[in-house]
Order: sequence, then C-alpha cells, then structure tokens
Amino acid sequence: MKIVVLVKEVPDTYGDRVLDLETGLADRAASDRVLDEINERAIEVALSYADVHEGTEVVVLSMAPEESVATIRKALAIGAGSAVQVTDSALIGADLTVTAEVLAAALERIGFDLVIGGNLSTDGSGGVLPAMIAERLGVPQLTSLAHVEIGDGVVAGTRASDGGTADVRADLPAVISVTEALPDARFANLKGIMAAKKKPFETLSLTDLGVTIDVAASPQIILTEVGKKPPRGAGVKIVDEGDGGARLAAFLLENKLA
Repeated sequence: MKIVVLVKEVPDTYGDRVLDLETGLADRAASDRVLDEINERAIEVALSYADVHEGTEVVVLSMAPEESVATIRKALAIGAGSAVQVTDSALIGADLTVTAEVLAAALERIGFDLVIGGNLSTDGSGGVLPAMIAERLGVPQLTSLAHVEIGDGVVAGTRASDGGTADVRADLPAVISVTEALPDARFANLKGIMAAKKKPFETLSLTDLGVTIDVAASPQIILTEVGKKPPRGAGVKIVDEGDGGARLAAFLLENKLA
C-alpha cells in the first residue's frame, strides 16, 4: 500500500495574518510558518494504518516555496517515510485550479493507492482541492470524513452533516479528505527528528512534471483591490441610570444582535 499525504505550510493560526498590499498575497514572512494542523491529522491516519500493516509506504507531498523545507521535514519527523516538494517560481500566486493540476501531475509521477488530505486549509479555506485532484486523476473521492477505515483494496468512512451522517466507501485508488474529528498527530520525538534528516526528500519543478503553466495568464481569481483592515473602533458604553436595560435592548435591536 502506498499512501500519499498532502501537506501544506501555513501562517501560524495564533499569529497575525498579513497581506502584501502590492500583490494581495499572504505575507508569509510576517509570522511563524507551520505545518497545517489538519494535514498532521491526515498524516496520523496514514501512520496508524502503517503501524499495523507492514510494507505500507507513507509519502508526503507539498507544493511550496523552497524555504518550506524545514516545515515539510516535520512530517518526516512525525513518521512519514519520504517527502516530495514541488517548487517553482512560476507557481507564485497559483490558485486552486493551478494547484490541483500540479499536484495531480506529481501524484501521477509518484504513484499511489490512496491520497489523504485535509478538508480545509487554515489559510485559504478553499475546501475543494481534494475533489479537484480526484477529478483530474479520474479516481473516486470521499471528502470531509470524520472516521476512516482503510481495507484491502477499499477505503471507507463516515461523513457528518447537520442532517445526520453518511457511510461512504470507494475502491482504491482513491482520494480522501479528513476533518478535525480525526485524532491529533503523534509527537515528533528526538529519534524521529534525527531520522528525518536522512529520509528521502525529492524536489521537483514544473519541468520535471512536464507541466507548463503561466499563472499570470491562467483563468483564476483576479484581485481588483486590497487594503488594510480598518482599525477597531471604540465600543459603545452604556451607563445604567435607571434605563440601562432599555438602552441595551435598543442597541442590540439596532445592530441586529437580538
């Protein structure tokens, strides 16, 4: 079994998110950069299967700038066996369509039985990339799973919604995405951190993948305007002089908060 886990470096969710006002892109140097937590959960799904199925190969795949190497290596420290990073200056500003095309090409090169991703990244929050990749690869997709079972030639899981749950399954090869209902990833111990430095790490360009992309000319989202978030204004202070309750109720109604 060969499982490929999609991983992404994102700005730390506990830090400030800053946009470059010239490009409209996230200023990734403005805060710490970390491995997206939902991707760590996806890694744990793969490793939990590998723990009890000898011969399982777990590969992590990321489309990321060159400086993201250390973050991707964290996935190796957690327990993945090897990593593949697609990096190319032509991919700066790539949208979901371009990203899906590139990752699908990388997956075809790597080979896979199962692809696991997070259902929603904490920076872009697109929530559609796994399905777009599956469409390009021509394989089944099971998205937003709160429970996963990997069997012999099949993957199954449970998808939760406001109206109930659905049990879904698909034959392998397939693409799935997981939610935060899945367990946290195991911690990277010292042995894993040291071993990560020696694990295979392949870097690919668009030329290596045989993909030609002109991001500037691609039919993607067009940024028309970007500006700083306005400063937070002072709140309304209500002093109770016998009519505080009425004034508070009027304020809530006026601002459609009640």
